[in-house]
Amino acid sequence: MSTENEGNPVPPAPSAPPAPVASPAASPQGSAPDGNAPTAPLPPVPQSAPGAPEATAHQATAHEGPAHEGPAHQGPYDTQAQPSANQPSGPAHPASDASWPPPPPATPSYADGGAGAPAGPGGPGGPAGWGASYQQPAPKPRSKRGGLFAAVLVAALVAGGLGGGIGYTLAKDNDNHGSTTVSASDGTASQVKRAPGTIANVAAKALPSTVTIEAESSSGEGGTGTGFVFDTQGHIVTNNHVVADAVDGGKLTATFPDGKKYDAEIVGHAQGYDVAVIKLKNAPSDLKPLALGDSDKVAVGDETIAIGAPFGLSNTVTTGIISAKNRPVASSDGSASSKASYMSALQTDASINPGNSGGPLLNSSGAVIGINSAIQSTGSGGFGSGQSGSIGLGFAIPINQAKYVAQQLIKTGKPVYAKIGASVSLEDTTNGAKITDQGAAGSAAVEQGGPADKAGLKPGDVITKLDGTVIDSGPTLIGEIWTHKPGDKVQVTYKRSGQEHTVTLTLGARQGDN
Repeated sequence: MSTENEGNPVPPAPSAPPAPVASPAASPQGSAPDGNAPTAPLPPVPQSAPGAPEATAHQATAHEGPAHEGPAHQGPYDTQAQPSANQPSGPAHPASDASWPPPPPATPSYADGGAGAPAGPGGPGGPAGWGASYQQPAPKPRSKRGGLFAAVLVAALVAGGLGGGIGYTLAKDNDNHGSTTVSASDGTASQVKRAPGTIANVAAKALPSTVTIEAESSSGEGGTGTGFVFDTQGHIVTNNHVVADAVDGGKLTATFPDGKKYDAEIVGHAQGYDVAVIKLKNAPSDLKPLALGDSDKVAVGDETIAIGAPFGLSNTVTTGIISAKNRPVASSDGSASSKASYMSALQTDASINPGNSGGPLLNSSGAVIGINSAIQSTGSGGFGSGQSGSIGLGFAIPINQAKYVAQQLIKTGKPVYAKIGASVSLEDTTNGAKITDQGAAGSAAVEQGGPADKAGLKPGDVITKLDGTVIDSGPTLIGEIWTHKPGDKVQVTYKRSGQEHTVTLTLGARQGDN
């Protein structure tokens, strides 16, 4: 499935979540440790539509040198856009490329507008960045209509005050005529307690550990997103597209709900995973990291709580449920230079809007189960900013994957991606991920000596399952590969000349986003 980052359409990706061959009974979410514990859908874009991306292939390629030690989740795009020689005439089918990343697929919009997007209406970086551009707009000349509105508002306030006064007088006059209302004493009202597990209780514990992030480029462009405290050293986890504007000489700030603001610096960012880690300068000593849950144990129907700054409204809490798991999502900010991010996402109907990107998606115990990253939208609109808003389809990066990526970024500053070393078509199909006849820039579709080559895979083979999970397209395959780490052994089921085969291969590694 593809989604757009805050209103910008992205290239197509499969819309149906991969289904495991045998679905084990859903296990309940594990209760999260106490709050003090450490630690975008998408209708495919018609190729004939204006601005639709050219079909391309995405190929995973090996980079020199072994992967860094430490946990590293999913690898870069293992395919590149390249038309298949066997494909009929017509629009070329996209495929993955040996050089990462592949051309952006049709995708959901980032839940915050997407840093680095070009300014302009409807763009992620467009008048309001991720929905909360902090550049001072030029003052608008007063119009008669504006003055009229102000006058009407004043009149309404006066009338309201008059009505209130009359109501109070009548109530006072009738006070001795047997009122049946009962008022709570101030002492009782001030001691109301929220039971553990209630949304109010979870929000009260999590809010102090969330921040509103402002990213500004050296040219003064930028936007607003969200992040959360990852450890007591001052590391904050967020989305890559939230901080993208500040990567090259820009400025970052993080503001806590109590109003305290800190300058921050980027520790590392992963374009493919859409995960980034920043660190507070002069971090306070009393930071309370949010507890991390287990996204593998999440079940459809579980309650969710999202915290973020939709349209710049910091410290906003919304609720919903997990509406789907393992949703193949390719997201991008929609700009010409944007590279797509792939994920096997948690889907939620909790209200997520531009500005929510990078914020935590919590379970009912207050543990982080995902990072809000993308939304699906029907079009532009919302708060007059020309940006898309929530229609109940939000997507979050599972925290199990994001945690490994964040730890790798803190350790080395660079992401490490798993790969199979083959170029697969990025065409939105339901038949599987087809290995293209040729890789990017005329390279081999199957990397010589790579994992796929050693397993005997060849151009034209169609991968239909990965460890029992149904693969319906190239983007789905990429997202599933990236839920693994380099060195993991996986079972690949594929079809060749109508015959089905299954082989075991060891995933390779590629470091960095270039």
